[in-house]
Amino acid sequence: MISGAGIPDVVPAGRMADGGQPVLGLAQGVELRPWSPDDADALLTAARDPAISRWNLFTVTDHADARRRIERMRERWRDETGAVWAIARTGGPAIGLIGLNDIDLAGGAAELVYWLLPGARGAGLAVGATRRLARWSLDDLGLHRLRLCHSTANPASCRVAEKAGFAFEGTMRDALLHADGWHDQHLHARVAGDPE
Repeated sequence: MISGAGIPDVVPAGRMADGGQPVLGLAQGVELRPWSPDDADALLTAARDPAISRWNLFTVTDHADARRRIERMRERWRDETGAVWAIARTGGPAIGLIGLNDIDLAGGAAELVYWLLPGARGAGLAVGATRRLARWSLDDLGLHRLRLCHSTANPASCRVAEKAGFAFEGTMRDALLHADGWHDQHLHARVAGDPE
């Protein structure tokens, strides 16, 4: 139960940790699958990509650091605080990342995040992956609300959010510190029952 409020948890504790992280199929021979140590190269490549590092606040210094980060992804699933998938062609290496941060099972909410390596951009994969993860999060896991935030200076992410059915809810002023200073962020959200 949500602490002291007498309101039952939206998603019972253990729903994630008691089951394995699923593989979620997409169109075009692409799937969302758990990250593996073999994906360390993709994570290191992403950390070195100027567009990814501009909009996503993470650093990976070397292969050992990438493998540690992948292990933390697994720990976050077990702790039910995060859920991160590799976007990959079936049987192939990771070409992107999509996941849920700040999972609050009791409150029924999480933040959806994603990025794609340069060779995977422009084919609609971010929209397809975002729709698929939103369906799993709201319908299968049972969350009630997903938020998607991005810098107002990143119109590509705004288009992904809108095409994936995340309604624009407003602008959060000076909401996130990037390397070049504070950025306003757009807030988009989907709630259970929203049309895709």
